[in-house]
Amino acid sequence: MRPIRLGMVGGGNDAFIGGVHRIAARIDGRFQLVAGALSSTPEKAQASGAALGLDPARTYDDFKAMAIREARLKDGIEAVAIVTPNHVHYAAAREFLKRGIHVICDKPLTSTMADARKLVKAAEESDALFVLTHNYTGYPLMRQARQMVAEGRLGKIRVVQVEYAQDWLSKADDSKQAAWRTDPERSGIGGSTGDIGTHAFNLASFVTGLTLESLSADLQAFVSGRALDDNAHVMMRFAGGARGMLWCSQVAPGNENGLRLRVFGEKAGLEWAQENPNQLWFSELGQPKQLLTRGGAGSTSDAARVTRIPGGHPEGYLEGFATIYREAAEAIEAHRDGHKVADDVIYPTVQDGLKGMQFVDACVRSSKRDGAWVTLA
Repeated sequence: MRPIRLGMVGGGNDAFIGGVHRIAARIDGRFQLVAGALSSTPEKAQASGAALGLDPARTYDDFKAMAIREARLKDGIEAVAIVTPNHVHYAAAREFLKRGIHVICDKPLTSTMADARKLVKAAEESDALFVLTHNYTGYPLMRQARQMVAEGRLGKIRVVQVEYAQDWLSKADDSKQAAWRTDPERSGIGGSTGDIGTHAFNLASFVTGLTLESLSADLQAFVSGRALDDNAHVMMRFAGGARGMLWCSQVAPGNENGLRLRVFGEKAGLEWAQENPNQLWFSELGQPKQLLTRGGAGSTSDAARVTRIPGGHPEGYLEGFATIYREAAEAIEAHRDGHKVADDVIYPTVQDGLKGMQFVDACVRSSKRDGAWVTLA
């Protein structure tokens, strides 16, 4: 099957996440990058396009011009990856969605709740698909954990513990990556909560299937002069009675990308750490702990479906991203051929993005009220 013609907004020279998206799109051979509006600066956009070998005629100075022209071309792009800072997500996605071009967007959904709601409306009114790249949901053992919970192997869920700890913002930092993430105009109202807290919240929701009803949050900006939170402690109450705790921090020395999830039910518990992604601990009440491995004995069908290489060979971050792209390709191809998307094709949607924005908004509102319990708006 021919590769899907892909465009990209953002992700020019020196942009980390753009390179990650391009690698992920290529891993399974399902996409071919053919166009881009790679920077808000025309000179850098052209230089970035040249570095990637794009046709100069399809290297654009702005995303609106790209959306208009590509929609008119016979061989125009079928999908676009949006890998800009948060404040650009809504405006860029809107231009492509209203022209029937599928959108694959980096998280969080937008920088404001108002834009998030408008983007949900734009996606619902469009014939195109919207995919949000919460890449950790693409890890095989997270698919396995989700399936084990759904099959009742843990029993009714009681406790969810999730954390995402980093240390790279422990001091004032004016680098490109730090500058926009700590700027409310570009990042939004959430700092660590928006950048990595949304990942933790999304993963916990994905695996457990639980709906968050209310939370109590304590947010801090420990670095002097920082406008957005760099650390957050959040208590959570889920529908059905389960309780949870979420900690996200970018000022925790000794932590690089410490995303960790623990889920405990009436009958058993699960534990997984992103920095050791090919191992999942399963503990049945009263029994010795079991170490489950990606592709190993006890692997479930959902995990096997997104496993590329034999067990024992490391598989992680880039492959997790690639799984989201492969699922997007499956959905886009089904859409193109007028078929129903298969039930086992799973990817984060615009609704998942809205829930992430509601989580950040609730955290900020709660913290301003000294940790008062608030519902998601």
